[in-house]
Amino acid sequence: MVTIYDLAKATGFSAPTISKALNGNGKLNPKTREKILNAAKEAGYTPNMAAKSLSTKHSKLIGVILEDVAMLRGFEHPLFGGLLNRFRHEIEMAGFDLLFLSKNFNDGMSYIDHCKYRDVEGIIVVNPIDDDPEIQTLGSCGIPCVSTNEFIPGICTVVSENEEAGHIAARKFFECGHRKIGFLGAPMRENSPAAIERLRGFRDELKLCGMEFEDKYLEICDAWFDKSGYEGMKRLYERCPDITGVFVVCDSLAFGAMKYLAEMGLKIPEQISLIGFDDDTTAVSAAPILTTFRQDRDRIASLSAEMLLQVMAGIPVPHIVRVPTQFIDRSSVKII
Repeated sequence: MVTIYDLAKATGFSAPTISKALNGNGKLNPKTREKILNAAKEAGYTPNMAAKSLSTKHSKLIGVILEDVAMLRGFEHPLFGGLLNRFRHEIEMAGFDLLFLSKNFNDGMSYIDHCKYRDVEGIIVVNPIDDDPEIQTLGSCGIPCVSTNEFIPGICTVVSENEEAGHIAARKFFECGHRKIGFLGAPMRENSPAAIERLRGFRDELKLCGMEFEDKYLEICDAWFDKSGYEGMKRLYERCPDITGVFVVCDSLAFGAMKYLAEMGLKIPEQISLIGFDDDTTAVSAAPILTTFRQDRDRIASLSAEMLLQVMAGIPVPHIVRVPTQFIDRSSVKII
C-alpha cells in the first residue's frame, strides 16, 4: 500500500507537506499541491481511514441496526429498503459512511460494544428485533441515536402518521356505503405501535361516523408476512362472513388475505373490499390493484438524518416526528 512517506520520497517534499496537500489544508503553493495530488493519483494512493480516524478523533461512521424477523424480507422490506437508500445519500452528503451492526459479529458482541469497537459516532435504529432489551438502553449509551420505527426512551423517532391513516381508511369505507368492516391487524407492540395506532384511528373515525366498531370484526395476525395474512383472513371470514370491507394493517398481510379470498371464490371488490398499507412494489401487480397508503420513505429518511446530525451536534430534537402518508385510491374498494 502506498503511504505518504512513499509520496514524499517520490516528490521530494516532506511528509507534513504531503499530508497538507492530500487533506486540503495548510498554506501551500498551488503548483506544489497539484504536483503532490497528481503523484498520489498516479501511484494509486488510498488514505488509511483507520489511521486518519485516530488522528482526527472522528471515525465518520454511522451504525445501522436493521433486523427483519417480522416480514422476513430484509432489504426488500417495503419501507426500510428505500428508506435506507435515501438515508445513505443524506448521510454521505454530510461526510459520513454507514456501518451495519450485527449481534453475530465477534461471537455475539452487543450493538453498543460493536459501536465502541468501531468508534461509531451515531446510530440509526431502522428495525430492531422485537422486544430486544438492549434497544431500550440505547438512549443512555452515550452515542447519539435516531429511530425510524421503534419508540425508545431518550431517542427521537421519525415515523408515519399511522393514526391519521386509520381515520382515512375508515372514512373511505363509510363513504362507500360499507357498515360491516373488518380490521386485519398485526402484533400489537407498545414500543413499535404502528398496528395499534392504525387501529386506534380506524376505531375513532368509525365512531365519528356514528358507528361502533365491533370486536368480532377485529383479527390480529401473528406476524407481518403473507402467510399470516392468509390465516388471519381465514379466521376473520369464517367468524364474520357478512363483512364487506377489511382494512389490512400492511400490504404483505393483504396479499395473503387476497390469496385466501381467491381460493374461496370471493371476488375483490365485488364481494369484499380491501385497503392495505405500505404501497408495496407488488401492490400494482395485484388483481385487482390494491388501494393502500404510501409511506413517505424519502421524507422519513431525510428527517432521520437531520435529527441524528442535530443530536450529534448537541442540538435538542423532538421525541417524535410524524410524517404524513399518502392515500393511493385504486380499485380494491367498491361503492355499495
